Amino acid sequence: MEQVSRFSELPETAGVGFKAEHAQDVFGGEPSVGWFEVHPENYMVAGGPRLAMLEELCGRYPVSMHGVGLSLGGGEKLSERHLADLKRLVDRFNPAMVSEHIAWSSHEGLYMADLLPTPMTETSLDQLVGAIDQLQDYIGRRILIENPTSYLGLPQNSIPELEFITEAARRSGCGLLIDVNNVYISAHNLGFDANRFMDAVPGDLVGEIHLAGHEQDANPDDDVLIDTHSRPVADPVWALFDRLIARIGPRPTLIEWDNDVPSWDVLAREAARADQHLVAMCEKRFEAAS
Repeated sequence: MEQVSRFSELPETAGVGFKAEHAQDVFGGEPSVGWFEVHPENYMVAGGPRLAMLEELCGRYPVSMHGVGLSLGGGEKLSERHLADLKRLVDRFNPAMVSEHIAWSSHEGLYMADLLPTPMTETSLDQLVGAIDQLQDYIGRRILIENPTSYLGLPQNSIPELEFITEAARRSGCGLLIDVNNVYISAHNLGFDANRFMDAVPGDLVGEIHLAGHEQDANPDDDVLIDTHSRPVADPVWALFDRLIARIGPRPTLIEWDNDVPSWDVLAREAARADQHLVAMCEKRFEAAS
């Protein structure tokens, strides 16, 4: 079957997650958004309107496939069925990027619809590298792995997060997807310095950036931030984003808004704001180099 997409890479501009409720806005006009992200699990079907919609999207725009269910950090053998379903999508639609979470969501055949934390130990690192190798070999291409959101420190953790994900990328040959909102939330919840984290991110490994909104935990006694993807990007997250791209340069940047999804106009304005930040940082880098 001929590949649908002609786009071999993501532009270094803002993109958004594709939602079916925005299909008329996306396909009925020419929205000023550089690219779109989809979760491949939503399209692992034999046919029907979802695949037809994805085919139209990939024919018009660069598309990133961002997995949420492979359980890459689970320490178990990856699901052959999931790998096969993903490979069929990748082979057919030729996405510009493929990425996955460092998390686990299944155990001994039981699937849990959540991204649970992977212990950051030498054993887990070896298992993660093996899983990334298996995935990349199976689909025949390099992937990106996303830094997690943390709500509490696991007692068995023995490797700092940035060292853990960087070593996994170096050893497997994959790249990094840096979710700035995740860094901000984890720093708040665990008490580390988000600026120092961002300053140490290896720019040569970063292939994509995510931005999203968060909320305070509903329990007033808890000083915990929750990664809800249900609000605009917060000002401190924009500041961390600026800090990162001022150092490493622009990267494809996604606005994630998966819950309480707004109208297309609201989402497009958030993407336009990300583009403004990217342009401003590029101008500052150019001026500094002149």
